[in-house]
Amino acid sequence: MASFEARTVAEQGRVTVFLTGDCDLAARDRLTTVLLDAVSRSGAVFVDLAGVGFLDSTGVHSLVTAHHAALARGGRVYVLNAAGAVAVVLELTGLDTLLQAPVTKAEERRHA
Repeated sequence: MASFEARTVAEQGRVTVFLTGDCDLAARDRLTTVLLDAVSRSGAVFVDLAGVGFLDSTGVHSLVTAHHAALARGGRVYVLNAAGAVAVVLELTGLDTLLQAPVTKAEERRHA
C-alpha cells in the first residue's frame, strides 16, 4: 500500500495541489480536507496527479466534492498529469473532460 501525501503550493491566481500515493478510502478524509482548503483559498485549483498510482471511487468523490465547492464559490478545479490507471478512472467517470485544465496560448502554439 502506497502512502498518501498532499503538498499545496499557492501562486498568484491559483493553488496547485500535488498528490502522491494512493487516493483511496484510507486517504479520503485527508484528500477532501486538502482539496476543500485549496478551494477556499483560490478560485482556480489545479490538482497534479502525476504522483498518484491508484484512484478509487472515494478519490473520485473527493474530486467531485471539491468541484462542487469551487463552483459554489465561482471557481474551478482542474486535474493535471493523470497517467495509467488513474487516467482511465478519470476517463470512465467523465472527470477527464469535466476537470480538464484550460489550454494556454503557449500550449496552443507548441501543439500547432
